[in-house]
Amino acid sequence: MKAAVLRTPGQPMEIEEISISKPQGREVLVRLQAVGVCHSDLHVLTGDFPQPLPAILGHEAAGIVEQVGPDVRHVKAGDRVIVCLTFHCGHCEQCLGGNSHRCFPAEANRADDEPPRFYRGEESISAFMSMGAFAEQMLVHDSGVVPIRDDMPFDRACLIGCGVTTGFGAATRTAGVRPGDTVAVIGCGGVGLSAINGAAVAGAARIIAIDMVPSKLEMAKLFGASDGIDASQGDVAKQVKELTQGRGVDHAIEAIGLKQTIEDAFRILAKGGIATVVGMARPDTRIELPALAFLQERKIQGSMMGGVRTTVDIPRYVDLYLDGRLHLDQLISRRRPLAEINEAFDDMKKGELARSVLMFDA
Repeated sequence: MKAAVLRTPGQPMEIEEISISKPQGREVLVRLQAVGVCHSDLHVLTGDFPQPLPAILGHEAAGIVEQVGPDVRHVKAGDRVIVCLTFHCGHCEQCLGGNSHRCFPAEANRADDEPPRFYRGEESISAFMSMGAFAEQMLVHDSGVVPIRDDMPFDRACLIGCGVTTGFGAATRTAGVRPGDTVAVIGCGGVGLSAINGAAVAGAARIIAIDMVPSKLEMAKLFGASDGIDASQGDVAKQVKELTQGRGVDHAIEAIGLKQTIEDAFRILAKGGIATVVGMARPDTRIELPALAFLQERKIQGSMMGGVRTTVDIPRYVDLYLDGRLHLDQLISRRRPLAEINEAFDDMKKGELARSVLMFDA
């Protein structure tokens, strides 16, 4: 099969012919139909995050099940599925406590003494996020494979596998936005726009979109933003306080992952407000917060994949889209074939698009 293989950080990926193993145990072989291009992949591509190389990146995927291992029960060949990176064991403290998205068990990958899932001759090829979705096929643990309705388009479905779930869930599950709340979202890429969408569905009275790209601020209105702030026009905290008559916001959702924007998320909170950090920061990022602000009961917290419960939430997100409440059509800025994977990342680096999607032949 064809796959985009990263061999050297900072260098373009090459389309190579590689081999994929047959499923064993709880593994599922999926023929991919659509894959989103996410910033997390870019962090590995540029070398900001470590990953054994050579590797196949990509983790925002939808496709059709081709074959299942002997221990798989909930999906079968021919099923249309979304694959979510929150693989889980189902029996640990986190899983039994309703937080399966925090699990990441060893069984999500093959053991060192087992044949690799991806290989080329004698060379083993690693899979980013235990997925490796920039390929025609993918072999994954069944806990991340969720069957979906036949009327759900693949190019929209794949976005639910990571970015949409991360942003929408950050607002509705992690932050717990309630009707009447005031919410600010910093960063209006795919994740930030989905957070705005989630806040709107949750009933937020006011949603402030913050970005440095005017076109993204305009797009944010389509997802439910009531106000926009151009971060390039001065101090963000000052602009938010002016917009809210000095009060600040009940919730700030940070969807970039920079020291400055994380600190801004905390600075713009009202008394008792909560900052939820979604953006993927570099491992060496350190933040500085004013300690006295904690006396006003301000809080800061992280969010992992929007707290998703895959088998419960992902089908609900599909239903929300088909009911017209989850905005996925507007997220897709460009569709490309696998052969144009490097061009898709060039688009991302320009910072002007919401999401590019790689399309495979049906």
